[in-house]
This record gives sequence, C-alpha cells and structure tokens, in this order.
Amino acid sequence: MLGGMQDHELRVMRLLEYAEREHWDRELVSRWADGSETRTTWAGAARDARKLAQALERMGCKPGDRIATLAMNHHRHLVAWYGAIGMGGIIHTINPRLFEDQLAFIGNHAEDKVLLYDKAFAPLVEKMKPQWKTIEQYIVFDGDGPDSFEAVIAQEDGNYAWHEGPERDPCMLCYTSGTTGNPKGVVYTHRSSVIHAITELQPDVFDLSQKAVCMPIVPLFHAVGWGLPFAAPACGCKLVMSAVNDAHVLCELMNREKVTHSAGVPTVWFAMFGHMDKSGDAPRHLEVVTIGGSAAPRAMIERIMKMGVRVNHAWGMTETSPIGTIGALPPDWDEMDFDAQVNHVTRQGKAPFGVEMRVTDDNNKPLPRDGKSSGHLQVRGPWIVDTYFQDESGPCLTPDGWFDTGDVAVIHPDGTMQITDRAKDVIKSGGEWISSVDLENAAVGAEGVAEAAAIGVHHPKWEERPILLIVRKPGSDVTEEAIRDYLATQVAKWWLPDEIHFVDELPHTATGKLLKTAIREKYRDYSLAAA
Repeated sequence: MLGGMQDHELRVMRLLEYAEREHWDRELVSRWADGSETRTTWAGAARDARKLAQALERMGCKPGDRIATLAMNHHRHLVAWYGAIGMGGIIHTINPRLFEDQLAFIGNHAEDKVLLYDKAFAPLVEKMKPQWKTIEQYIVFDGDGPDSFEAVIAQEDGNYAWHEGPERDPCMLCYTSGTTGNPKGVVYTHRSSVIHAITELQPDVFDLSQKAVCMPIVPLFHAVGWGLPFAAPACGCKLVMSAVNDAHVLCELMNREKVTHSAGVPTVWFAMFGHMDKSGDAPRHLEVVTIGGSAAPRAMIERIMKMGVRVNHAWGMTETSPIGTIGALPPDWDEMDFDAQVNHVTRQGKAPFGVEMRVTDDNNKPLPRDGKSSGHLQVRGPWIVDTYFQDESGPCLTPDGWFDTGDVAVIHPDGTMQITDRAKDVIKSGGEWISSVDLENAAVGAEGVAEAAAIGVHHPKWEERPILLIVRKPGSDVTEEAIRDYLATQVAKWWLPDEIHFVDELPHTATGKLLKTAIREKYRDYSLAAA
C-alpha cells in the first residue's frame, strides 16, 4: 500500500467542535434590542446547539429539512445555525428587510418547517403566518413564554451526537436580494462552507486568530454574515454581536470589548463617522475593518486608514459564499506613500486561493489583465454557485463553466480587481462606458454630500448622458456648483453629469444597496434640459 490520509469529511460541525475543545472559554457577547446583554462561551454555544438539535428532532425535523431564522446578530442566532446544521438540517436565514411578497415567496419556496425569530419581528411574523404554508413551529429567541428559545432547549439534556454524512451535503440556504423577479436560493454545502471559513483566517483575507475580537456588523442574514460565523470558531476568536446597529451603541461596545476586527457595508461607517464627529469618540482598538456590499468611497477609505486601521476592501455576493476578492496588501506596501496605498485599497482586492476570476467581452472571450480592458466579471471555484435551489433550468454557468456575476470590472496586472459597474448600471455615452459607481463614490467625497446616485438618461447625440442625484448631509447647503467644481478634480471632463438634482432620499434594496431599477424607472422618460 502507498498509504494515505484519514477519511474525515469536512462537516461544519467540526468548526464548533474545535472551538469547544480548544477555545472553550472565549466569549460570545450579545447586545440585545432592549439594551440588555448576555455572555456565553464557545463551550456554552456548543452545549445549547446540541440541545436545540434535540429539540428540533423532537418537533419532527429530519435531515434535509429547512430551519429558518428571522433575526439580527446575537449568540442565540448563531446557536440556531449550528443546532439546525448539527441535526442534519439546512439553516435558512431570512432577511427581514425584504418586501412581504418576497418573504412569502422564499418561506414557501424553501418549504421551511420551523422559524426562530426575534421578538422585535413578532408583528411581521404574525402578518406572514397565514402566507407561510409549511412552517409548523415558531420559536422566539428573546421571548419568555413556552415558545421561547430558552424554554425550548431547557427541555433537553444536550447528550447528542451530531448528524454525520458526506461533506457535499447541503447545510445552508440564502436567497439573493435581487432587484427584479423573485429572489433565488443559493445552497451552501458543508465542504464549501468549511473551505471558505479556513480561507478567511488567512492574513491576506480577514486576518483572524484566537487573539482577535471580532464584531460582524453585517447582519447574519446577509450573505452568511460574510462567513464570519463559520470562520470565528475555526480560530476561536471572541465574538461581539449587536441586535441594533446604532453607531453610538457599536462604538461603545467596540471600546469596552476591545474589538480588533469588524465588517460592514459603507453605510455603517458613514454612520460611525457621524457619531465620531458629534461625540468626539471613536473606536480605539480596531486593527482591521472589512468593507463590502458596495464599493467604498475613497474618502471613507482615507479616513479609516488615517485612524491607523487596515481597510479590507472586499467584493462578493450570495452566490460566492460570499468572498470573491479581498484587499490583500502588496509586497511593497511599506514602501508606498499614503496616496498610493489609498489608490490600491480603492480596488476590490485579489482573489484568495479557492477563487478564479476573469473578465470577458460580450462574446465570452477572456480579456487581458491590463487594468484597462473592462468586461463581464466571471468567477469559479469550490464555493461558487453551480445551480440555484429548486431551479429546473439547471446550472447557472457559462458553457465553459464560469459564473457570470453581472458586474463589470477590470483586472490589473498585479491581479487586483476593480468593479466599474453592474452590467445593467453602466452608462454608455458616445460608445464609451462611464462607471456610475466611480462617479457616485467621487461625489460622496464632496463636502456636504451624504449619498449619491448616478444613472444614464437618453441623449439624442450621445445615446446616454449621466445625471447625478444627491442627498445632502443634515444641515448642509452644498450647491450644484460646489459639487461640479469638486468632481472636476476627480473624474474625466466627459464624465461630468449633465444635470445634478437634490433629493431627500434614495431608494435602497433590502441589503442597503442603491435600488437602481427604481431610479431608472422614475427617470426612464426624462429629457435633459440642454439636449
């Protein structure tokens, strides 16, 4: 015999077993919506997950059944993940920000059997109950009656062995927050989730270790909480979670618990800046901040870096589990001046091991990695979607096996990727592409601008020209002229918007991204004054 390795399936529960065994006393801190706090450890989380697995089986759940959650970030939500997966189920995180028709669709499409939810969402749950046809049991995470989480698991002794099976078994189901049509379900396997978790520990990715104190501000229902609930036990780091995302609450928690690593969408950091400016307080222990969900404006990156914090600019999506690229520092980072460092971080980073990426033209022909050739961003790898959940159309891949992300990007010679737009959002003027993302991020850097949206409207000569919608910061009276003067220093002259309009607010998707479909529909028949 030539010899070999042990046949040890990569199952998600190995992550929790490891944390329980090797980092049993590292804390999980939860700040609840009512202001109360609870503390447990990885050993306590593992104990409660076993009890929940027993309870789910007592309720009639079987391997393969979908167990849903409708909740914010706290340790009981995390325990529900591992309890459901541990009994062979598939955890389905529901985004409470979705529209009612979407909530009804995904609950029925997933055929959820049990729902665990936060008390804050009780009115929504009561409204949806008649529409959800398959849910048989409802459990309240922070309730105090017989259907409360604590009451349910109190009936069990925790003497439970995790369900075993092939590593390619499904373990999790997340639905896209799509802007058109019904959301699509993405199924994660044990294998894909464990490989993804281990990858996140790398210094060039999330740089997590047992000494880290991690606060995922990104909700656990948003693209697997960016994988942190699986990565954290793989290194045994301390977790700090909050069911509310008010900046003053987050800042106080960060400082009291000495949070070193955090992750959230750009709007989280804009809110934090507002708190810092108003209170004079700031997170004092942060070492690494990961920003994703949408492109981070340069001004945001600069401010965080000036705090002495490494900015991880990440890109991903539900279909990529979600990490696709992350802001790895180049070998010559220490020799770069500050502006060069910021320039590097404004890109979305490099693909970690496990992800391959390319850009192609409209005929699916790969384009060069020259930092100039803009095309359709495609990816493949062990944690990239192959087929959507219960989708009879089959694999959602190109004929040669790549997943088309719907983003438009360039890849630079050093391998860093830079999103230039969504394929459907790019503005085509005179045969040339204008990046709405870059134009928006440039505008947000202007003093007094809180948010910006750029779209293309019809032009009789140039096909499309950009207009810019601006939400002012509270108390700001920034003018169109001031914004134009600032943009003239940031973008090419032909990119400058033909018109700038001030609006009170802009529409967003359930995950906080600009809802460009609604904006484009509103301005579909708009005529430029000077056209």
